[in-house]
Amino acid sequence: MKIRVLHCIETIASGGVEQTRLTLIRGLDKQRFEHKIICTWAGGPVAEALKNEGVELIVVGPFKHPFEIQKHRKVFQVIRSFSPHIIHGAIFEGMAMAAIGGVCGRVPVVILEETSEPVTRSMTAIWIQRLFVSLSDKIIGISPAVVKYLTEKAKLPLNKILLVNNGVQMPNNIETATVEKIRVDLGIADGDFVIGSVGRIYNDVKRFSDVLEAIKILDRKDLKFLLVGDGPDLLELRNKAIALGLERNFISVGYQENPSLFYRIMDIFCLPSAHEGFGLVAAEAMLHRLPVIASNVGGLADVVVDGITGFIIPPYSPEAISTKILMLEGDAKMRTEMGDRGWARAKKNYTSERYCKEIENLYLKLVSKKTLTRC
Repeated sequence: MKIRVLHCIETIASGGVEQTRLTLIRGLDKQRFEHKIICTWAGGPVAEALKNEGVELIVVGPFKHPFEIQKHRKVFQVIRSFSPHIIHGAIFEGMAMAAIGGVCGRVPVVILEETSEPVTRSMTAIWIQRLFVSLSDKIIGISPAVVKYLTEKAKLPLNKILLVNNGVQMPNNIETATVEKIRVDLGIADGDFVIGSVGRIYNDVKRFSDVLEAIKILDRKDLKFLLVGDGPDLLELRNKAIALGLERNFISVGYQENPSLFYRIMDIFCLPSAHEGFGLVAAEAMLHRLPVIASNVGGLADVVVDGITGFIIPPYSPEAISTKILMLEGDAKMRTEMGDRGWARAKKNYTSERYCKEIENLYLKLVSKKTLTRC
């Protein structure tokens, strides 16, 4: 008998939450688990990749508020037809669908997942989350920082909280000739120093503009900012580069389902986020042996060890970024040593294999405690 899992998330675009769901579905045994996903919107390469894995995506539309009856009716209809053994919800809308749908639909196992460190969440929203958690079996925190939020600020029951660090896939092997060809195609010269970043382009969150500001401070033509990702603020970022006179320093390649090739082009990695639940791409960069400059927010300070695998800097600080860029650019030995230590740390703690195994163990443990009346 397959264990049926109904995943509830918000949008499926190219963000870390949906990427992690794709990693999980690919990593779990298809002979043992069957998946469906309910979301508010779906589009783009990640949605297509999920469909290619045989996963049905059911779009219910955006929520006006967490208790919108019309949306929960749609969720309930899916539960009745699919009869899941597990309902697993991430992001606030996903937690609402999983908690309410799980109880109303009598799903044996209800799992919630906090994927951010919500620094601006209101007390009303915290009270609502407490309600959802009271209806669930477990709530996963994706980093120690998120677990700290759940325990200290949200004040959720300790017996409900479980830390499961996110995980990323080990890099593919790529021939050096392929890397060199792409460097040439992108206009990157042999002597250029490449600062890279990856992510969904919401600049208020990711602060990619701070990297541009840092390069402006250094005022060097041989510094290139290679950005992998797409999003609503890409045009704004390009205009920022032009306004700063950095159009030749900024290279944007859009979303890449397999970004390994572009990590190989980078000399260092920078993620200066304003807030970050985990920082999946920081761990991914470490698996590519890159030293990481990351802001001291959320899960990033857990992933990156300051002075060991990279540098932790204050958020909103192009000056601090520029200082660390200069340090790393001028010391190849430091870059290599930090990259090697980062690779060892990420391989031990942040691989997709470890992540999938921990989630599988949780699924099996909770299902075994319930009487499975639906077969």
